[in-house]
Amino acid sequence: MTGGAAPDEKIIREVLRGDIEGYRIIVDRYRKKIFSLGMRFFKNREEANDFAQEVFLKAYGNLGSYKSLAPFRFWLARLAYNLGIDRIGSFGGECIISDTIPSSGDGPEEEHVKNELRDAVCGAMDRLPEKYRICIDLYFYMGLAYSEISEITGMPVNTIKSNVLRAKVKLRDMLRGTIAEDYEKL
Repeated sequence: MTGGAAPDEKIIREVLRGDIEGYRIIVDRYRKKIFSLGMRFFKNREEANDFAQEVFLKAYGNLGSYKSLAPFRFWLARLAYNLGIDRIGSFGGECIISDTIPSSGDGPEEEHVKNELRDAVCGAMDRLPEKYRICIDLYFYMGLAYSEISEITGMPVNTIKSNVLRAKVKLRDMLRGTIAEDYEKL
């Protein structure tokens, strides 16, 4: 079985040769990102969990169609995005970013600050136009390049760049006067 540090493409080749257990590494690597995308689509944990499970089952069933022309994470994100669009027809959902906000400690005060930050950022994200939220989610939370987002969404690369820039400006404006305004790590 392939180790956890092996590239996705190597693990996929081994899974296709019969190392079914290797697929667990892929699931572990992308579970949080696919779950977060599911939360954006479906707004609750149960549906997001079901969505993530469906994405990984569908991906496993279609591994033979993955041609290694683009990184696996891009192929998986496109599959997840298309599945989410097919299931609900639009984008939106609960913002889950608590894993991306570092905590300076485990005390109740630090946890309260982290919750306030999350609430402020999530509230602002929810008020963004859908086209901006899609670009922000795929760029920052899925870690996709502009060209990859273009392939997934069908938007031109320059439109995606513009949407990300405009979303950042809007978020900065919306977060002015909140606890998140001075938080440099966001």
